[in-house]
Amino acid sequence: MHNTYKQKASFYANLQHTALSRAQDCQKKSSRLTLERTICFFALLFSLAGAYDGLTAALLLSPIFLIAFVMLIRRHNRVKKMLRLLDNEIAVLHDYLCRFDNSWQQLPVNGQEFSSNKRPQNVDLHIFGPSSLFQYLCAARTKGGRLALAHALSPVPPAREVLLRRQSAVRELLGHPYLCVELEALGRLLPDNHDTAALVQEITADRQHHISRTLQRTAWILPVLTACSIALAGLQLTGWDIPGLLILLQFTIAMIFHKHNQAMLAPLHALQQELHTYQTLFIRLGETNFTSPALTSITHSLSQGAAPALQTLARLTDHVNMCRNLFFFVCGNALLLWDCHCAARFCRWQLHTAQHLKSWLASWSEMELYLSLAMAGHTRECYTFPQLLDSAPQLNATALTSLLLNEDQAVPNDTAMQAETRIITGSNMSGKTTYMRTLASSLVLAYAGAPVCARSFAFTPMHIFTSIQVHDDQSQGISTFYAELLRIKQMVDFCKQQQPMLICIDEIFKGTNSADRIIGAREAIARLTQPYCLTLVSTHDFELCDIKSPNSTPVTNFHFAEYYDDNKIKFDYKIKNGRCQTTNAQYLLKMAGIM
Repeated sequence: MHNTYKQKASFYANLQHTALSRAQDCQKKSSRLTLERTICFFALLFSLAGAYDGLTAALLLSPIFLIAFVMLIRRHNRVKKMLRLLDNEIAVLHDYLCRFDNSWQQLPVNGQEFSSNKRPQNVDLHIFGPSSLFQYLCAARTKGGRLALAHALSPVPPAREVLLRRQSAVRELLGHPYLCVELEALGRLLPDNHDTAALVQEITADRQHHISRTLQRTAWILPVLTACSIALAGLQLTGWDIPGLLILLQFTIAMIFHKHNQAMLAPLHALQQELHTYQTLFIRLGETNFTSPALTSITHSLSQGAAPALQTLARLTDHVNMCRNLFFFVCGNALLLWDCHCAARFCRWQLHTAQHLKSWLASWSEMELYLSLAMAGHTRECYTFPQLLDSAPQLNATALTSLLLNEDQAVPNDTAMQAETRIITGSNMSGKTTYMRTLASSLVLAYAGAPVCARSFAFTPMHIFTSIQVHDDQSQGISTFYAELLRIKQMVDFCKQQQPMLICIDEIFKGTNSADRIIGAREAIARLTQPYCLTLVSTHDFELCDIKSPNSTPVTNFHFAEYYDDNKIKFDYKIKNGRCQTTNAQYLLKMAGIM
């Protein structure tokens, strides 16, 4: 069924070992080619000097050395490109292996910028920020891909067809682990957090600068006339004054329109590497025969001329950047009106192709979303794709663990919930909060379309509400207790819509005295005990275990317990039926040296 944990880790470790070996070979080849280029260059210089002195052999050898030098440069560039790709692949595999040795919390991208105070679930469920779901999953290099992942990781369930579409795409990618590594490595050729929106805006903007048809015709006619006049002068059929005048005329025209052309070509000056990278990515995607609707939609979108169009634009960008060399700038414009030709080509590209660029780049952002969502399946032994239920609110899971805990250490729990309120008691550090977080964060993963860490998982789509990590706000004059009141009020207000809800409240009303806490908790729990709610409330107040349901929705008791071995406190982190019968606060106080 699924590969074992150790086999998966070995798979990526072996890939990394192979990539390191290939990188070492490429580095040796690059060093050798550097030496060969240097020798060939000096040989070319000496042969040219000999040819200048009239040596026939040197004259014959000069073009041979020149051709050899050009070929060595091209070969060296290919080796350097391969070396860069291998370095990226090694970095990608290192990040994969971090998920196995539990050092993924050091990965640089954690999505903190996507967290919002208006959505407390982001903090309560560790969706964004350090040691978060986003940090574990993210395989996106572009800003668009990371934004797509941030939108997918939501406590609000998406439309059923959206969820199933994502699941299908992720399931197919899990069958192609090396392809995922390869695409991520290619994606790393882009700048970190690359903003494709800015690229689209730059290239597709409706600019005031255009090149006239007269100038376009002139850019073809004058170079042809110049070439013909040079040929005639070389055959001594005319003097050199005509070619000289034509060359001067072309350079003058180029200088007159230089500012105009540079304004047109400005977007291309900084996009050379990005365009080549997207071209390579689109070609690689086009070579893959996907079957899931989402992935075939991406490849179909890109098959509509995306790779050739970007190749044309990338080559044009190369040609524009050639003018950064002063010698080529003078010669190219004096002989060929180079800038005018580039401006005319870019104008035509904008007219016929630019309108598709946004959708093409959006396709890659969507692909990065699926690569990220597949991360859990690539790096976990026990995972499953959740099953959607059409019934009244339910949440059923077997051997469920948290994605954020090390798989070797996480303790799985089974859950079978229908519309009910669960009062969860237990000792300090026994696992109450982790249990609630695991349920709710697994639902967030399920809504995104990712696999969850369980043997089975079935759910009814529900809005997730949490009150777990509640803090005061001095700037607003809000105490911890009042902040929790506001959270629970939000839950009560949403209840009026009678939509399915999962509610997780940790240590209810812990910010006030015990008498007020019990009175307030009884009232809040009564409001949240509804036939469309799965409500989980953890507490140390055993009085809440006796709460009666205000309607036909059951109120049940569950607990976590500790045990003692060799006078040491230990926990099994397994949820059990009934209320807790023990406490451990005094023991922990003694351990801390306070009692």
